[in-house]
Amino acid sequence: MIDAIQKRLLAEIADLHTVPTGAYNIRANSKLAARNTTANIDIVSKADVSGIDIRIKPGTKKESVHIPVVLSDSGLKETVYNDFYIGEDCDVVIVAGCGIHNCGVQDSEHDGVHRFFVGKNSKVKYVEKHYGEGDGRGKRILNPVTEAYLEEGSSMEMEMVQIKGVDSTVRTTKAALAANASLVVRERLMTHGNQKAKSIYETYLNGDGAAADVVSRSVAREESFQEFSSRITGNAACKGHTECDAIIMDKARVLAIPQLDANNVDAALVHEAAIGKIAGEQIIKLMTLGLTQEQAEEQIINGFLK
Repeated sequence: MIDAIQKRLLAEIADLHTVPTGAYNIRANSKLAARNTTANIDIVSKADVSGIDIRIKPGTKKESVHIPVVLSDSGLKETVYNDFYIGEDCDVVIVAGCGIHNCGVQDSEHDGVHRFFVGKNSKVKYVEKHYGEGDGRGKRILNPVTEAYLEEGSSMEMEMVQIKGVDSTVRTTKAALAANASLVVRERLMTHGNQKAKSIYETYLNGDGAAADVVSRSVAREESFQEFSSRITGNAACKGHTECDAIIMDKARVLAIPQLDANNVDAALVHEAAIGKIAGEQIIKLMTLGLTQEQAEEQIINGFLK
C-alpha cells in the first residue's frame, strides 16, 4: 500500500497522481509496492540482487514504463540494479526517479544502477527526477549510476532533474554509441544550504556518424557545492558537444571540468563552460515591474532551469 507521504513523493518525481497506464514497477521503503506488465513490456525481479529486468519487445511504440522509488522511513539504505533490454525499432518512454522523505536523525540513501541496452533504430526517452524533503537531521542521499549502450541507428534522450532537498549526490552516467547512434542529455540541478552535488558524464562515440550533446544547467545557492565533469571521447568520424552553464549565488562554489578526447581525424568535438552570477540589470528590470529583489531572482532562476 502507498501512504499519503509516498503518494506526494510519486507526484514530485514521476508526475503520478493516479496509477499509471502501461507497465510500471513502484518501489516503496525497499519493497515492491505495485507492478504491472503489458503484452510488449515485461518486468521481472532479479534472483541474485535487488532490482528488476525490463524487457521491451522489438517494434514496441508509444508505450511507457514507470519505475519510481520512494523512501519515507528514516535510516533506510539500499542499492538497486535495474537492466533495460530494448529491442530493435522501438519508441518508448521510461520514467524513473527517487523521492526521499526523512524526518528522522539517521541518513536515508538510495543508490540505483540502471543499464540500458538499446537495439538498432530504437528511440528511448528517459526521465529521471530526484527530490528530497523532511525536517529531520538525517541526510537525504542519492547516488545514481546510468549506463547506456546504443546500437547502430538508435537514439536516447535523457532528462536528469534534481531541484530540491537532496543533501548529497554523485550522478555517474556512461554511454557508448555505435554508428549513427545519438545521445542527448539535459541536466537541471539546484543546490542550497550545505548540499553537495557531483555529476560525471563519460560518452564514447565509437561508430561513424555517432553524435552526442550533453548540456547541464545549474544553480548553486547559499554554501552548496557543485562539480560537473563531462568527457566525450571520439573514436570515429563523429560529433560531440558538452556544455555547463551555471548560476552561482551567495557563498556557493562551482567546479566545471569539460574534457574532449579525439582519437580520429574526423572527430568534431566542442566544449563550453560558463559560471556567473545573475546580471544586475535583469533584476532591476523585473523590479521595475513591481517584483521584489527576491521575487525577481526566483523568476530568473525558474526560467533558467526550465
